[in-house]
Amino acid sequence: MLPLVKREELEAEIEAGSVTVVDTMPVDYYEREHLPHAVNIPGFPYEAASRFTDELAPTVLPDLSTPIVVYCANVPCRNSELVGARLVELGYTNVRKYREGIEDWVSGGLPTEKSQVSRAD
Repeated sequence: MLPLVKREELEAEIEAGSVTVVDTMPVDYYEREHLPHAVNIPGFPYEAASRFTDELAPTVLPDLSTPIVVYCANVPCRNSELVGARLVELGYTNVRKYREGIEDWVSGGLPTEKSQVSRAD
């Protein structure tokens, strides 16, 4: 199980630029709304989470020691646990989880971003 981070702590770390936030929602959800400056490694469908992480992590997370926080929709969502666990298996040394996810972030009145993900489809 990954160490947990609370909203207030994550907000401060994002503002300080001291963390890389990983949105583990499917690409279309990420494009619609994500935490500020978040990168995307989809953790759904669950059976593809490890493959997506293996493919995308070297590009979006080149430093194995960078502080990382993974998140998904809410507490029941498993995406962030799957992606986070795989990051640890790949050798990332500072991975935490924002268990409450984007639903908690939005309910706290905090800003989100929208973006297009460039895909080589």
